[in-house]
This record gives sequence, C-alpha cells and structure tokens, in this order.
Amino acid sequence: AAAPSLLHISFNQDHGCFAAGIDHGFRIYNCDPFREIFRRDFDRGGGIGVVEMLFRCNILALVGGGPDPQYPPNKVMIWDDHQSRCIGELSFRSEVRSVRLRRDRIVVVLEQKIFVYNFADLKLLHQIETIANPKGLCVVSQGVGSLVLVCPGLQKGQVRVEHYASKRTKFIMAHDSRIVCFALSQDGQLLATASSKGTLVRIFNTVDGSLLQEVRRGADRAEIYSLAFSSNAQWLAVSSDKGTVHVFSLKINGGSPGIDRSQSASDPVTSPHSSLSFIKGVLPKYFSSEWSVAQFRLVEGSQYIVAFGHQRNTVVILGIDGRPLTKV
Repeated sequence: AAAPSLLHISFNQDHGCFAAGIDHGFRIYNCDPFREIFRRDFDRGGGIGVVEMLFRCNILALVGGGPDPQYPPNKVMIWDDHQSRCIGELSFRSEVRSVRLRRDRIVVVLEQKIFVYNFADLKLLHQIETIANPKGLCVVSQGVGSLVLVCPGLQKGQVRVEHYASKRTKFIMAHDSRIVCFALSQDGQLLATASSKGTLVRIFNTVDGSLLQEVRRGADRAEIYSLAFSSNAQWLAVSSDKGTVHVFSLKINGGSPGIDRSQSASDPVTSPHSSLSFIKGVLPKYFSSEWSVAQFRLVEGSQYIVAFGHQRNTVVILGIDGRPLTKV
C-alpha cells in the first residue's frame, strides 16, 4: 500500500505526545519512549487536516483536510475515541485554520476571526477579529487557573493578549514585519514572537506588554516554523527553514510584574554575545545580540516543529515527514 500523506502534525499540551493527520485518518504517538498509541483509519474519504489533542484523554478536535476530506473543512468535529464517533460539532462560514483546546475551552481560528467556546456545553463565549491569519496563529495558556489567549491583532506586527480572569486586553507591537510565529509559557506570563524576517525573537511580559529579552537566530532572513518554552521558562527553542534548531537561555528576573524566574546560581548558563559587544554603541545592533547556547543541525528546507522533552535538557524535534528526532 502507498505510504500515507501527512497533512498535519502537532504536539499535545504537555509535549508528551504528538498527533498526525493523514489522508485517511489520524495517528497518536508517545514521544518518550517513542511508540504509536493508537490510530484511526476511515473508510470513505478520511483526510484529516487538523488533529488537536486534549492532553492524553480520549477527546480530540478534528477538521477535514486534503484532497478527500473526512469532514467539511469549515467544521470542527469533537471526537470521542472511546466511542469511536463524534459527540459534537461546530460549523462556520469559512475554513477552519486551527483549533486550540483547554480542559474548559475550545478555541477555533478562522482566516480573520477567532471563536472561544465553553467546552462543557459548546456555548459561544467570545469573538475576536484579527488581521488576515492564514496559518491560524493562536496560543492559549495551559496552566491551572486563568486563561490567557494570544492571537494576531488588527495591524501588521501586532499581537493581542486576552487575560480572561481580569477581563483585560493588551496589544503589543512586537515587530515591524508580519508575525509568523509565537509561543506562550505554561502559565501564560511570557510570550515569544517572531516575524517574517526571522532574524530576531522577542520575549514579552504578557501582563504589561514590556519587552524582557531579545535573542538573535541569525543575520539572514529565515522562516520560523516553531517556538517553544521549556516547562520552567529557562530555555527557548526556535526552529527554522535553515535546517537548524536554536536553544536560547532566558534571563527573566523579578523586575517585571508577576514574574520571578531568576536563574539558579548552581546552573549559570547565559547566551553568548558577539565579541564586539563592548562597542555596541558604535557598531550596528547585530554585534550586541544574544546568541543561542546550543544548535541542532537538520536537513535544510524541511519543516520541523520543536518542544522540550520531559527529561532534563532534552529537545524533541518532529519533521514534517513524521520522523521524531530527539536531541539531548
């Protein structure tokens, strides 16, 4: 039989598993140790363009995709794998770009609109308008407690942060160029952003919008595929089309409201600076940039997504061909 075509790949909320949507069903894998947990093959059609897991439970969100989709691409199907059937659905006027799940919320992303639903009864709670968002960019906090949602704003380079507990909305002008990727720390207090230039990654405090740190991936333009914080927000991983994954050390201290992540003195790792940084007032900003503390080199041109593994100092990298690559 012909090898299945991979339509979608994504980690679950704690990065312990990943899901793959293929042209006739979907697959769920454990990251460490790597093994297939289960699979579903559909008889007719079968293309799944989005598979969003809810941690490790039996509930998933599915969206049809590919040349022969299992479901209309404008619908989100809530799938119960214990019953092997859909137990709910949400319909829209245009294609669904992505879905994000929390234990209490379902977030559906369209080209220029985001809908937030209560998970228990599928009641619509909030609508957000965005700039054109073909990639379906949206992240939500997964820590126990209040929901923080980040999505593109209405201007190029702008991100919108929704703090639902305090009912506050914060707009951050993160970049001059179009936003292509962002990530949240588990508690929703830190936001990492990258633009279409792909040279700099910026880390913001989501509470007050202040810029906490700026790190440099490189000097030449690149397409950033994914960003990921470690569970303790000590590290940030960045994957790009240059065939590299960079890991940066974060120096977040207690100087920002609600944040105290000063690094342990027993593990003093800092991002290297250019040797010419002592004359940074004269030379361009490039020479005073913070650089990665580690890099992993992969096949250039392939698409990779990255996350931190559950073992200490471990990065899990997934290629678009579905091969897991673990680097320590």
